Amino acid sequence: MLCYIGQQKVYAEAEKELKMLKGIHISAKQIENVCHYYGEKLEEEIQQEITSGGTAPKENDGKKYYAMLDGGMLLTREEKWKEMKLARIFDAREVATVNKNRNYIGESTYVAHLGNHKSFLQKVENRLDDKGEIIFVADGAKWIWKWVEVMYPESTQILDYYHASQHLCQWAEMAIKDELQKKNWIHAQCLWLLNNAVDTVIENIKQLKVNGTQARKNRWLLIEYYITNRNRMQYKTYKEHGLMIGSGPIEAAHRHVIQQRMKLSGQRWTIKGAQQIVNLRVAEKSNNWGKVIEIINKAA
Repeated sequence: MLCYIGQQKVYAEAEKELKMLKGIHISAKQIENVCHYYGEKLEEEIQQEITSGGTAPKENDGKKYYAMLDGGMLLTREEKWKEMKLARIFDAREVATVNKNRNYIGESTYVAHLGNHKSFLQKVENRLDDKGEIIFVADGAKWIWKWVEVMYPESTQILDYYHASQHLCQWAEMAIKDELQKKNWIHAQCLWLLNNAVDTVIENIKQLKVNGTQARKNRWLLIEYYITNRNRMQYKTYKEHGLMIGSGPIEAAHRHVIQQRMKLSGQRWTIKGAQQIVNLRVAEKSNNWGKVIEIINKAA
């Protein structure tokens, strides 16, 4: 009970709720201590799974899954702002269309790590080992795509369309002064992107007359970004196959898995403590709270 309420609410609020709803008086500090203890036990279990998993390959289940990866900043005591990396993995059959611009995602598995990407990716691999066809959707982070190409070369790789178009809009803001011209130009390029015509967009960027050293410099950075990810930008083809082209689900996951508990006003975490609490959060949000109960029973 302490672990469950402690991963949902700040410890002082958890103390009040326990007293109000159950008539139990346990201090906020004790709730904190219990959460960190079992959060650390979860980390030990995760590392043990990674170690043992290397010698016993899991059988592929033959299903189709999305895997989305992204990072968000968390304030720590030791290193100020540090990236909390998060992955969301879900069966493609869990995607339900609510309306033209919105999907509902059912059950998901989450992986979170506050630290280097190598350790994070080991945790993600542990959750992907038994998965069939994998569709990766992510932004342009090189470390993500380098890992995907090495470990999952047969997977479908999709550069998040909204990141791709956002980079275009940011450069156009700098390069085009006339508002109407800028609006029309951006609209035309986005249509080309959605029609598998990234090479046309690259040529249009090259040919656009711009003033200013920074705009000219950023032009080549944008072109390089598109060239690097060209094969991941076949958005028309993806949509024809019923695939998602945006990473909205992972951005939503950052809000409800990480931010709702760990980025409240005035919060500043130790790196170890943040990992312990996010382990509990991930277990609960992944519908895997039974693992926490199992660890507690084992300790008892």
